Amino acid sequence: MLTTFLAIAPVFALILMGYGLRRGGIPSTEFWNLNDRLVYWVLMPALFFAKISAADLSGGLGDYAVLLYAGFFTAIFCGWVFGLGIAAPQASSLLQGSARFNTFIGLAIAEAVFGTAGLQIAVLGSALLVPVVNVTVVTLMTRQLGGGGKSILLGLVKNPLILSICAGVLFNLAGLNEVPVLHEMARILGAAALPIMLLCVGANLKLRGLTGSVRIISFSLIGKFLINPAAVIIAALLIKADPLTFQVALIFAALPTGVASYTRAREMRGDAPLMAAIITTQTLISFVTLPVTLLIGQMLLSIN
Repeated sequence: MLTTFLAIAPVFALILMGYGLRRGGIPSTEFWNLNDRLVYWVLMPALFFAKISAADLSGGLGDYAVLLYAGFFTAIFCGWVFGLGIAAPQASSLLQGSARFNTFIGLAIAEAVFGTAGLQIAVLGSALLVPVVNVTVVTLMTRQLGGGGKSILLGLVKNPLILSICAGVLFNLAGLNEVPVLHEMARILGAAALPIMLLCVGANLKLRGLTGSVRIISFSLIGKFLINPAAVIIAALLIKADPLTFQVALIFAALPTGVASYTRAREMRGDAPLMAAIITTQTLISFVTLPVTLLIGQMLLSIN
């Protein structure tokens, strides 16, 4: 466990650094807001495009998809059930908190623990999850909250991450794995993505003035850190998944909810303060739960 913890520690150290810098006003609040947009619109799409367009897809992604979707759909179903009898705005935050994930942290941890191969698999995992998660969550939140969902679903067509995934797949299928200048530029931009996005994750944490039901936050922790990983582990045992694929899928299952969930809660008139509390609580707790979850995965692999 110590080896895994030491590999993950720099990831969370950068997150804490980002929080400290923003709290200290270094260099300015506007700087961090602009960096968020830079990561979202330029750096992450470049990373996705570079990795997906050059990936070897000949082996197929069937088993990997089974693991990822087993975790996500089981967790979001439980989040929906947990939310029955709760006011719609709070239930929508619980739904997101039970199943959505922080892609940025996932990519960084996959690379930190498993190197370039881990990052490659994590990017492909993002390609499988990001469109499905966004469409599913928005659809269910529309049922809970009513209105606004259709325009947001149409807006997903313009999502730069989804567009970069589609572009990467198209270039891959066309055999354009190494276009001069284009791919080198994408790799350079992609290399800058991970450290900057981790600082931005920390800068977006809100530790002061958090409000929210302890019971609802606890339900989100159960869905996110127990049910999601358990579903992935059960699916992996049933299909005898590849060890590295299984461990990267387990990372996704154990990730805290991403900051985009807060934006979605505000857009759809959910409970944004509760969403902020869930995101912050999960991110802090994941400092411990992520290495423990990975240790459990490694122990299961050694037994089998």
